[in-house]
Amino acid sequence: MYFQRQHERAFGTFPLKGDTLRNALTLALDVGYRAIDTAQMYQNEADIGPVLSSSGIARDELFITSKVPNNKFTEAEFSTSVKKSLQALQVDKLDVLLLHWPPADGGIEKPLELLLRAQQEGLCAHIGVSNFTAEMLQRTAKFTDTPIVTNQVEFHPLLNQDTLLKAAADTGIPLSSYCSVARGEIFKLPLFTELANNYNVTAAQIVLRWILQKGVSINTMSTKAENIRANFSLSHFSLSHVDMARIDKLTHTNYRIVDKHLVPWAPQWDS
Repeated sequence: MYFQRQHERAFGTFPLKGDTLRNALTLALDVGYRAIDTAQMYQNEADIGPVLSSSGIARDELFITSKVPNNKFTEAEFSTSVKKSLQALQVDKLDVLLLHWPPADGGIEKPLELLLRAQQEGLCAHIGVSNFTAEMLQRTAKFTDTPIVTNQVEFHPLLNQDTLLKAAADTGIPLSSYCSVARGEIFKLPLFTELANNYNVTAAQIVLRWILQKGVSINTMSTKAENIRANFSLSHFSLSHVDMARIDKLTHTNYRIVDKHLVPWAPQWDS
C-alpha cells in the first residue's frame, strides 16, 4: 500500500536524455510529480540527478525508482551498479530498486537474493521486480517474506493482463504500468474519443483513469507541458462501471508492444 500511495502516478523517463529530459522532468516536478522512474538501462540517471538536486524539493518528498538490468545479476556487478546509480542520481538511497527483466534462463532466485542484499545494505528502502510472469510472482512470494512493492509491466487497455492481475492479487505483489497508452495506439480508437468528450477530459486521461481503477499504478512520459499536466490530473473524475466494462472488452485485442521481437530475452508471457 505504501508504494501505491507514493507511486500511483510516476513520471517515466524512458527514452529521454539530455536537455529534452531535463526540461520535461523540470515541468513534471512543477506540475506536482514526486515519483520518478528511471533505470540503468535508460542511461539517463546522470541527467536526472542534477535536476532533482537543484529542484528545491526535499529528498523525503521524492520517490525515486531505478532498475538493475539482467546482465548485472552477478555478485561482482549488482551492488556496484546500484552504487553507481546512487552517485549519478545524487542520492544516498533509492526509494525502490527493481530487477529490470527476469534473467533469460528464468532463474529468478539468485537475482532476488542480490536484490534483498542491496536492501539490507541500505542501498534502497523498498524492492520490486519488472516483467515477471504470473508464475514468477508465485515463486517470488514463496522465496521471500520481504514485501515486493511492485511488478512493473506493460499494461494498457489493448492487452489482456487478467492472469497477471489475479497473480498480483494472490501474491500481494501489485502491478505498475509502462506503455500506459500503448505508445499512442489507443488514440486510433473512437471509444476513447467518445469517452473523453463525455467526461470532458483527454483520451489519455480516460486510459490512465481506467488503469488506476484496475488497481494498477501508472508510469507516464511526455515532453509536452499540456500532456504532463493532464497525465497528472486524474483525481477529479471516475469512470462508471459501464464505461470500465466497455474498455475492458478491448483487452482481448491482445496488442503487445514488448515482445520477443523487441526484447529477445523477454519471458514467455501469460496469455
